[in-house]
Amino acid sequence: MTETLSRRRGASGQLTALLGGMFLGNVDVAIVNVAAPSVRGDLAATGAELELIVSGYALSFAVLLITSARLGEMRGYRRIFLLGLAIFTLASLGCGLAPTPFLLVCARIVQGAGAALMTSQVLTGIQLNFRDDERTRALGLYAVTLAGSAVIGQVLGGLLVSADLFGAGWRPVFLINVPIGAALFVTAWFFLPADRVRSTERLDLPGAAVLAAALALFIAPMILGREMGWPMWMRLCLAASPLAFALFVVVERRAARPLVELGLLRRAPVVWAMVAQTTVRATYFALLFVLALHLQQGLGESATYSGLVLVSWVAAFGVSGPLLGRMPARLRRSAAPAGNLLLAAAFAGIGSGRWWDAASNGPLLIVLLGLGGLGYGAAFSATLDHLTSVVETRHAPDVSGLFNTTLQIGGAVGVAVFGAIYLDLAPTSGPEAVTAFSTVAFALAAAALAAAACAQLAIRTTKPRQPPDAW
Repeated sequence: MTETLSRRRGASGQLTALLGGMFLGNVDVAIVNVAAPSVRGDLAATGAELELIVSGYALSFAVLLITSARLGEMRGYRRIFLLGLAIFTLASLGCGLAPTPFLLVCARIVQGAGAALMTSQVLTGIQLNFRDDERTRALGLYAVTLAGSAVIGQVLGGLLVSADLFGAGWRPVFLINVPIGAALFVTAWFFLPADRVRSTERLDLPGAAVLAAALALFIAPMILGREMGWPMWMRLCLAASPLAFALFVVVERRAARPLVELGLLRRAPVVWAMVAQTTVRATYFALLFVLALHLQQGLGESATYSGLVLVSWVAAFGVSGPLLGRMPARLRRSAAPAGNLLLAAAFAGIGSGRWWDAASNGPLLIVLLGLGGLGYGAAFSATLDHLTSVVETRHAPDVSGLFNTTLQIGGAVGVAVFGAIYLDLAPTSGPEAVTAFSTVAFALAAAALAAAACAQLAIRTTKPRQPPDAW
């Protein structure tokens, strides 16, 4: 009994450290959005500087995920997680104390790099140290943390800025990470198991450099293009990104120890699952962005309301993970396409229901958002379960890096594409805003249907017999 309790406490400590680190890393993608106006007023930041303060973090975070996952495999995921957490915490202190916009931009980029080192080890740590029901539970909590952190970031940012703690304005948005990061570092130090034998191989630096350039050429325009009016140089960057990815494939084929196992991208069950997850992730981040704009600018609601209305989404998302773990294997296998279909139905309901444009009809919107969260949660958790069953253990870092990178790409593309549609159709409040949001909601429903089709293809192309060393 004592040994069982000790093991459970150890597992809880591991999850607290890993998921706490991932929560911090993902919260800071969204939390600064609400603080941006306060930052601009206090530091007299220009529009370009403000964009870099918001987007520099997301860019360095996304670009370094795959490289960070490989570093975790080579040098030990515990060591890299602790390194990333330390960098993130110290950079957060630098952000909170930054006296100029330039120094804040630099600190944000370093903070994003620390977040990449840290969060890319989380899925690997779960996959290597948890088995069977414990792994299902851990993956469910992973999914809840990943989805909830974006919403909580927006709500928490608004509360901290409004509270104006000690007259510090926007600075507590970053400084709050310091004590939390320090506590998580101590927890991780004591509870994360020691790394196994570390590799003496060197990192594929040419591959890492080309991949970083390719991702930057693609993601930077997605993040910055709309606000900067899509200048020609940015369009050229976007056009050059496919060539850079092609060069990366060439470099990786010649590498003795490639950064990414390209063979995984020739497996239909993996590719279709990644495409499905990227697509549905795009709908989620697009919803966060467009719904906030519509409620605040189109309908005149407060920032707090626009954040709290999504609580039903996050709560329903959290329910789906445990429910999935209790399903029979046959039903669990179909949860991803079924969840995406439910998500599509929720988006279609929002699009067809112009009746909720008044605050008095808010409960109806909350119900539909709850259905969407339930569908997205089922699809997300089932896709994770699918990937961990069709890929061998030795490829854990590859899957972790690819999975997290596709999530970042999906989020950036979703905001860029669907956000542009809404802003083009709804330059003002009133009926135009309602029509614009309905149009975007139907477009999100169509994207969710496409994700359902991809998820079904991932299932149909899976071989019935699992590899002997499956997770």
